[in-house]
Formats: sequence, C-alpha cells, structure tokens
Amino acid sequence: MVEATNQAEEARSGRCAIVGRPNVGKSTLLNAVLGQKLVIATPRPGTTRSCVLGVYTSEAPPTQIAFVDTPGLERPKGALGQVLIDSARQGLVDCDAIVFMTEAPKPGAAIRVHEKDMVALDALNGANVPVILAINKVDKLKAKERLFAFIEAYQEKHAFAAVVPMSATRGTNLDALLDEIRKVLPEGLMYDRDFLTDRPERFFVGELIREAAMLNTRDEVPYGIACELDSYQEDGGLVRIEGTMFVEKQSHKAIVIGSQGQTIKRISTQAREQIEALLERKVYLRLFVKVVPGWTRDPVKAKQLAIQEGES
Repeated sequence: MVEATNQAEEARSGRCAIVGRPNVGKSTLLNAVLGQKLVIATPRPGTTRSCVLGVYTSEAPPTQIAFVDTPGLERPKGALGQVLIDSARQGLVDCDAIVFMTEAPKPGAAIRVHEKDMVALDALNGANVPVILAINKVDKLKAKERLFAFIEAYQEKHAFAAVVPMSATRGTNLDALLDEIRKVLPEGLMYDRDFLTDRPERFFVGELIREAAMLNTRDEVPYGIACELDSYQEDGGLVRIEGTMFVEKQSHKAIVIGSQGQTIKRISTQAREQIEALLERKVYLRLFVKVVPGWTRDPVKAKQLAIQEGES
C-alpha cells in the first residue's frame, strides 16, 4: 500500500509526440490539455507544418509532459507534403511516449482501420516507446457498441499500451489520457515550473496570421499560403508588426486581397485580435501578399517557407 502511494506521488516527466493523419484533432488536443491556445487549428488539411512543443505541468501528482504536436502523416503530395512528413517523423525522435490519434467511426462507416491512418501507423513501427491510442470525437458516436469492434481493429495493427476514447473539444477523458501517459514516463522533472514552449513569440505571431488567412480564403488557396514576418518592433505598450503572406498564383493573390481589399482587411483584423490576446499588448499589424510561383512543389522553397516561418 505504501509502495503504491509513493509511486502515485513521485515526480514524472518526459516527451510525448502526438501523431495521426490530418484533421483528427491533434492541435485541438494540445490546446485543450494546456488550457490555452498555443497552436493554430483549422478544418483545413496541412494546418500544422512545424513540430511545436507545449509543456503540460501538474502539481498533484508532480508531472510534466512535453507534448510535441506534429504535422498530419499522410502520403506526400508534392514537395510540401514530403517536407511535412519529414517534420512529423522528426517529432518522434527522443520521445518517451506517443499518442496515436484517430477519430471515432462516422455513422454508417465500416468498422475498420481508416485507410489514411495506415501511413501514421507505419511510422510507429520503429518506435520503441509505449504508444497510446486516443480515439477522438467519441461524443459524436451515437452507437457506442461500435467502439469495441473499432478498438479491436486498431489493436490488431499495433500493440497499444492503452486505449482512451475521448473528445478534445469537450474535454472528455483528458484526465484519463494524461494518467495513461504519466504511467510510462521516467521519474524526475525536466523543466522549470512555468516553462510552456521553446518557440519564440514571433513564431506564434506568424502562425496566427497564417491561421486567419486560411480561415478567410477559398479551398484552393489555404494549402499554398505561408507567412513570414518582415519586422517586429516593440514600442512601449505597442508592438508594430509587418508580415508577408506568400501564395503560388496571381489568382490566389487576388483572392487573399479580395474585392477592394476586404479579405486582407478581415485577415488582418482577425490576426491582430489573436496576436493581442497572445502578447497581452496592443498591436499594429500591416500585411502584404507576394506570389512565389509553385513554391509548394519546390523542395527548397517549401522547407524555407513552411517549416521556418516565424522563427527568425
């Protein structure tokens, strides 16, 4: 009894990658666990491009989980797709645990492993760490009995250390997921108590601009938008920011700007509000649009614009 109590109270910490196909809720999960918006999340594929570290800290029991949000794993589509897959696989390096995330089957869908999950599952083959299966969006599953057969199908593909049905948007079973991760982490703490991420503010500012652009443009544009900060100056209680959004075609530039500049004005307003909430300061934001023809198909430009945006 004493041994069990000591085990429950001992400090544990480690890195945990969140992997899965695009749009299963990985970024939403990270934000929910942290209790704040750290990473952007949109319904568009390819929203997450860089691995982002977010540290969850709890005092009782003493726990630190350094979550690594990774780009969605899928079969690569061009140079940008390959860059995102390479980035996601890099996020698995030196992890102590992995959360493999999928979503509950939709009504009428066959009870089997989703075909788009196979790329992400294959990435786990070389991982010599515990993998926890997190089944997201179970709140939308009406026939709960379908879940048992669904779990069995995934367990046939990989020996998961644990299975947690959950909902990232509603917060259902988040504590259960954190408990399962904690069980497999090493003893000791890794970070200072108030440490949240290793990314600079500029990175997140660039991401918030890209998020606003993705949410305010049509389907053919968001995947080919990148953002780079040209200037970032603190002036007392005001932060002056200038940024450039990169697109692939002149027609995409026209869409981003919009009739009489209405779309870029909306993008700027939404991004500025989000950045002000992040920085807790007033922000002056000025945005430009530049065409870089075919950048998503050029390996060098894809890596430069997609992965390194906002870091300088």
